[in-house]
Order: sequence, then C-alpha cells, then structure tokens
Amino acid sequence: MGDGHISEQMLKAHLDPDFEGASRKHAFIARSLDWIGRVLPLEKYPSILDIGCGPGLYTEGYARRGYAVTGVDFSRRSISYAQASAREKGLQVDYALQNYLNLSLDKTFGLATMIYCDYGALPPEGRARLLGLIYRHLKPGGRLLLDVFSLARFQAYSERQTWEACPEGGFWSPEKHIVLHRACKYPGNVILEQAMVITGSKTSHYYLWNTHFSRSALEQEAAASGFRTCGCFGDVAGSEYSEESPTLAILLEK
Repeated sequence: MGDGHISEQMLKAHLDPDFEGASRKHAFIARSLDWIGRVLPLEKYPSILDIGCGPGLYTEGYARRGYAVTGVDFSRRSISYAQASAREKGLQVDYALQNYLNLSLDKTFGLATMIYCDYGALPPEGRARLLGLIYRHLKPGGRLLLDVFSLARFQAYSERQTWEACPEGGFWSPEKHIVLHRACKYPGNVILEQAMVITGSKTSHYYLWNTHFSRSALEQEAAASGFRTCGCFGDVAGSEYSEESPTLAILLEK
C-alpha cells in the first residue's frame, strides 16, 4: 500500500507479538523457525531467500541460525526497519526493496520461503509469474516453502457486512472516519475483504483478495512451473496435513 499512515500501522501490526493480522503471533514464528531449521538444515541449504519479508521477523531468525539470508519486500518502511534492526542486533541480512513480481537478484539460493499466505493474494497469472521467478533464483535441488489458505477455511467462511466508527482515527486513517467492511465469497474459492473508509474529505476503497486451495490444486500450479512436491503440512510449523486445517503448507523442489 502506498498510504504512509497505513504502512505505519502495518509495521506496528507486524511487530505486535500477540496480534495475528499482518504476521503470525511471535510464538508461532519461533516454532516455525525451529521446524524449518530441522527439516531444511543449514548444512544442506545454507542460503535463504525470504519473499515478502516485512520487517524481518523470519530473516532475523534465519540469520541467528547461521543461514546466509536475503529478504525482499516492496514496503520501504518495512525494509528500512528491518535493515536498522539487523544492524542494531549485529545480524548479517541482505535486504532488497523490490516488488517480488519483478524479482531480480544477482544470486541463487538453496531455499526460498514465502510465509503467511501471500501467495493466494495474487491472481493466477501473478502466481505463475512469481513461481517462475523463484524457480530461476533457486539452485538445482533448491526448495521453496510456502503456505496458503485451505478449502476448509473457504467453506467455513461467512459473508458479512459490518461498520465501525473511529472518532479518534485508527488503522485506515489518522482522521476521524467511518469504515464499512464487506466480505464476499466468489467462484474459484476466492474471498474478497473490502473496506470503504469515509473521512470528512474523501472516500477510499481497499480490497484484499485471497484464493483458497486444495492440496491437488496447489500441487498442479507448482508442477506447471517445474516444481516437484516433496512435502505437505498443515502449516509452516510442520503440523500434520489435514483437510480440516485452515492453512496448507507445501514444500517444493526445483
């Protein structure tokens, strides 16, 4: 998002250890990092590319475990924070301010991660483009770990319309405003979450689309870009795969 106020609020949300909105709760991230370190060990995958790295919650964890880490994000505020945080903690992390749909780095990696269901926020052509770019940035035998929302979440999701008054400002605007929220389900297992933000001077619209996947559908998309599936899990902390899980994590190999 280009809105400076919203990007500031997003950074605060990422850094809140007990809020699951921009990033997962920090306790889950710690479990996830431990699991990734076990199943994708440093000795075999010494270099990691974290796509959509935000303020560096995963990249710093990777760096502490000894991986050579590169993080990519299109939010200037998040990248600036991540760079300052790494310097302050004495961690070696390379950060690139890039739109990952135009990913262009001068090196390849043993491992790439894309965490917190960002993949499903892209349209089909964007997903295909991204997988192709990641494929080119992996070494032979390199692996990609990503997660998505599942069909179980889509089926349980309820369409709704709500509103809230924010007399002191809030996430969407520092000004007094009203927010109209709408959530809709569409064919293709797609959910739209829409916010209409009304201030005294303007009305703004924000749209968050997310595709939900079956295991077979996700594997087929990955295969179309040349990847082989080598693992499927309930989440990126390695829980057992279940069709009832709200998320689905997949481990792919080039």
